[in-house]
Amino acid sequence: MSPTSPPVLSAEQIEVWRTMQRAQMRITRSIESDLLESHDLAMASYDVLLQLSEAPYKRLRMNDLADRVLLSRSGLTRLIDRLQRDGLVERQACPSDARGLYAVLTDKGTALLDEATPTYLRGVRAQFVERLSGAELGQCAALAVKLVH
Repeated sequence: MSPTSPPVLSAEQIEVWRTMQRAQMRITRSIESDLLESHDLAMASYDVLLQLSEAPYKRLRMNDLADRVLLSRSGLTRLIDRLQRDGLVERQACPSDARGLYAVLTDKGTALLDEATPTYLRGVRAQFVERLSGAELGQCAALAVKLVH
């Protein structure tokens, strides 16, 4: 195999990978559909609000927030622009870094997150948790940890 040729994967390996991708997309789309229908809130927006709600003082530096969500830096900037326009987050200057900015969860953002979380959790339960036995859920958790680290 030359250095420029792609690595060879077995048909089974490719199928496992594709099935995992399809499962993640199907579950995410279903949950996002419920969030959009009930709360006019996309999954990426929910994730940003959740990350901010769990942070000290309900704020994170934009770079740190980008590392926690599945968005590019520019994608996060555009999303924060929309969330700020809707009054769900605000930007604050970072006193220790003149170029740094915090994204801060507002009271309105907290209220929307509180309203949307039961919908999100119902979706996770219906689309993921209830489809697996306790043992399968444990296996899934172990595999996910292995893949993330």
